[in-house]
Amino acid sequence: MRRYRLLTSAALLGATVALGPALPHTAAAASGRQCSYVAAGYRPTLAYGATGAAVRQAQCLSNAWGGQPPKLATDGVYGTVTQKKIEWIQTCHGLPASGVVEGRTWHVLYHPALDCYVPYPS
Repeated sequence: MRRYRLLTSAALLGATVALGPALPHTAAAASGRQCSYVAAGYRPTLAYGATGAAVRQAQCLSNAWGGQPPKLATDGVYGTVTQKKIEWIQTCHGLPASGVVEGRTWHVLYHPALDCYVPYPS
């Protein structure tokens, strides 16, 4: 009979420390602290045509990623350039490229992948 051990949060934390934490690249880590248009917990659903501070937050966070354009204007207007960048970020994480910023997309904006091997669409 096989025995399985249930890992507690503390055990998982210890395993993470022992292996070394997976840190995002410097730009991504800095971006989360520099983007303060809204509180980190405020994550409304955003889509093409949306405006306001939450759009600025998503634009600012997306600037930690590469791709073209390398930096979005943080103008608070969710237009075609912002939508294209969000779709690319979603693709990098295996999410449906809907262009809609919702729970899972907010999560990846705050916790970007270390690398993306999906070419930025031209």
